[in-house]
Amino acid sequence: MKVMFCRRNDLLSHFIRAVTWSSWSHVALLNGETAVEAVWPKVRITTRTQLLCYWQDVLETDLPCSDDVVAWEAALSQVGKPYDWKALFGNLFHNRDWHDQGQWDCSCLTAWAIGFAGRPLFRSEALTWVTPQHLFMLFPKG
Repeated sequence: MKVMFCRRNDLLSHFIRAVTWSSWSHVALLNGETAVEAVWPKVRITTRTQLLCYWQDVLETDLPCSDDVVAWEAALSQVGKPYDWKALFGNLFHNRDWHDQGQWDCSCLTAWAIGFAGRPLFRSEALTWVTPQHLFMLFPKG
């Protein structure tokens, strides 16, 4: 299993990168050719090919946990849950308490799924603060 870091040369991608101080504006979990991502309006299943067609710049890296199946199943269990816009705008105002329970942004979903598989990357109280850059700094490159 892998994590795909993504960015585009458009206004929304630039905005997200600026607000989150990140080189990347999106992350998705990959299991072969299938992907799970949190995008507006909800967490969804898509394909690697669709992500490669949409995003202009991507980096795939191995998942840093030993139980890929558990992380994948955790991510799949969140499919259909709403996207958490409030968390993104909370980053803009440095207010980390704007996260809505039961809603996800891409980086929080990824970090939560990895943690669910027994390798938490962040303290539980910091999980709603996770940005694509935080994940990027922790993952092996390539």
